[in-house]
Amino acid sequence: MTTKPVHASPGEGQEPDWDRLVQAARDASQRAHAPYSRFPVGAALLGASGKVYTGCNVENVSFSLTVCAERTAVFKAVSEGEREFRALVVYSRTGATPCGACRQVLREFCKDLPVLVVSAAGERRLYSLAELFPAAFAPKDLPDPKKAGEALAGP
Repeated sequence: MTTKPVHASPGEGQEPDWDRLVQAARDASQRAHAPYSRFPVGAALLGASGKVYTGCNVENVSFSLTVCAERTAVFKAVSEGEREFRALVVYSRTGATPCGACRQVLREFCKDLPVLVVSAAGERRLYSLAELFPAAFAPKDLPDPKKAGEALAGP
């Protein structure tokens, strides 16, 4: 089955088409592989280009190998050359927020990002990534790579 990419291209400062992103995330959740948790999750990540990258959770019997919907969407986007994002929608039965690992991956590419979580009952809660992950470990927390050799060399 061939699917067309979903586009929802707001300009800088323009509100994303939330309904379209919610539908894309809901559709992605239906493709989840969640035989162990029975908790399908879908995500729709809006790139700065206007392209929407979807993802679903993919569970594995070795639980630590499971990948969340949000990270699937980010990895798809990055693998296709997108590095800047405008919005994220996460759809699940309960309206769960992204886990810590997903928040860390999102923070790698965005200092802040509107994150809309949506439940199967239609409840919507809008957060910012900064609100969800206020004291994030970020690239600024690493030593300057140009000076890293100096630190290793010692006195």
